[in-house]
Amino acid sequence: MPHAEKFPTNASAEGRGPRAENCRSRRVTLLGVPYDGGSSFLAGAADAPPAIRLALASPASNMWSERGVDLGDPALLGDAGDLDVRGAEWARLVAEIERGVGAVADAGSVPLVLGGDHSVTYPVVRALSRRVGPLSILHFDAHPDLYPEYDGNPFSHASPFARIMEEGLADRLVQVGIRTMNAAQRVQAERFRVEVVPWDALGESFALSFASPAYVSLDLDALDPAAAPGVSHREPGGLTVRQLLGVLHRLTGRLVGADLVEYNPSRDVDGVSASVCAKLVKELAGTAVALGPGAEGAALSDGPGTVVSAGAVRS
Repeated sequence: MPHAEKFPTNASAEGRGPRAENCRSRRVTLLGVPYDGGSSFLAGAADAPPAIRLALASPASNMWSERGVDLGDPALLGDAGDLDVRGAEWARLVAEIERGVGAVADAGSVPLVLGGDHSVTYPVVRALSRRVGPLSILHFDAHPDLYPEYDGNPFSHASPFARIMEEGLADRLVQVGIRTMNAAQRVQAERFRVEVVPWDALGESFALSFASPAYVSLDLDALDPAAAPGVSHREPGGLTVRQLLGVLHRLTGRLVGADLVEYNPSRDVDGVSASVCAKLVKELAGTAVALGPGAEGAALSDGPGTVVSAGAVRS
């Protein structure tokens, strides 16, 4: 039977922004960023935060993560609502995200951002990097998102990691699930010494250990569309949910933030992708509790791991 007590989500929280009482003394805080102005193909990701919250609050499941963390405990998980950024121009979006993420981080909580398209990751990482220095980023995605610009937009959802690496906001970028690498992005990956994990390396022994503060950016289209059809860019041949969780659970380091982006509810099928998002939120939050401030940094599995060497680029 599912746990009777659910996380007190607020699906109509848009526009309120971070509330101090929902950040302070919480190990992890959800922060919605309903923005899809960086999308290049289909809009709709701006509608994701309330849909994810509804799935997270569903009585069909409980609030325990696979790490054994009860996220129904109000001391562990809070919700700061959504930033008022729907349809915002880029400069205001950046300012609002940096303010919101900064407020959560300054309260001693790990921000778990609910996008929104992937363009929102750049200002999230900027806010965190200003506080803790360059990050190590674990990036799950079908796409490298390394274009210098896309359709004339340097802040497209196809370009956030180019901006992040150019500004020195991260000293290590590891990408998992990539299956659309083209010549232009291969040049960028080599320029920034991106570690693109080859598919044949993703066995049970694959593990990552980050020395600098860690950030996880999870684009839902990293998963095969059979598992998560609710994305704008369906790319067959993706990760299973279990493969993705295996990589996440074996991560070691100090986690300072995470995001879940590119869920498009208008493309979902019977709420399947929303349920997957709720699962991913619980596992990201459980990982943040395990690896965030005050944690020991132990992985779920302490077996031997394989780490891709810096600069390895394979598609």
